[in-house]
Amino acid sequence: MQALRLSVSRYTLRAHRNANCSKNTVLVHGRCLNTSHPRKDADAQPTPNAAPAAPSPSNVKGKQKQTKDATDKVLSDMNKGDEIPLLSRPLGVKRRPTTEPSSWKDNMMDQEVRMEQRQKLVKEATKGYFTDLNATRRHGGKTWIAPRVLIREDKALYFPDISGSTLISGEKAHTTTLCAGKVSVISMLSSKISEIQTAMFTEPTNAAYASNPAYQHIQINLQENLLKSFLVSLFTSSIRKAIPESQWGHYLVSSQNMDYIRDDLGMTNRHIGYVYLIDQACRVRWAGCADPKPEEIEALKACTGVLLKRQDAKASKVVAPIL
Repeated sequence: MQALRLSVSRYTLRAHRNANCSKNTVLVHGRCLNTSHPRKDADAQPTPNAAPAAPSPSNVKGKQKQTKDATDKVLSDMNKGDEIPLLSRPLGVKRRPTTEPSSWKDNMMDQEVRMEQRQKLVKEATKGYFTDLNATRRHGGKTWIAPRVLIREDKALYFPDISGSTLISGEKAHTTTLCAGKVSVISMLSSKISEIQTAMFTEPTNAAYASNPAYQHIQINLQENLLKSFLVSLFTSSIRKAIPESQWGHYLVSSQNMDYIRDDLGMTNRHIGYVYLIDQACRVRWAGCADPKPEEIEALKACTGVLLKRQDAKASKVVAPIL
């Protein structure tokens, strides 16, 4: 009987303790232990039925302004990185050009020339085969914008001598001889695209000053590849049909190697056209490349007119002979 009373009392005590334990707890050795997961229980809590408070108009305007400012900043950064820089240096070579070819002995004895040629060869050797072609995808290969004014006479460099065969029975001519004493616009051609680009540059200038005897337009069909040069020489007759006969003596077909002077002239891409304004002393006074902008076309025309006026002014100051 005493054992039965003890068992009943223990069952009563256990039931009492179970009744005191809350939900999600169990009685273990007389203690209530929590069996719930805090994170799951927090996620499982029902959301209140009350709607969230609407943002104030001032907060909405502030967020819209911040978003607009961030968008404008991103666009301005993209535009800055996409801008084409102005021509930042005079183009040309330091030495006065001559029609006499320099001997290899002179180049080997001059250490400065050797180091300069070595650096240029290394730069060309590390350049990929499709680098120039891939560069045309960005701004059509345009790497600088032509200046709006003439390059100063005391800062201008010389245009190097380039030789080639004219359309007059294949006679050989030099740019140094052609440019001496005249204001010349030189177009460098290497592809059909370059022909279109240079024509857009020079057509207004040619139309304005073609009648001036001190002005001339020289076109150089430059094909450094021997195979291309051979093909161009085969189609010389077709070129004659496209060029007025009066310009045959100013159209040169050249295969001269330009590796040593390409950077000096800013000719960083072989597939686009380049235009140079040369004064009577064979100095580069203006230059443009690739697809011309309207202001560049006007700049070439204006700068050519300035050089022609200066040359006419010098010619008019001839001292009369003493009788």
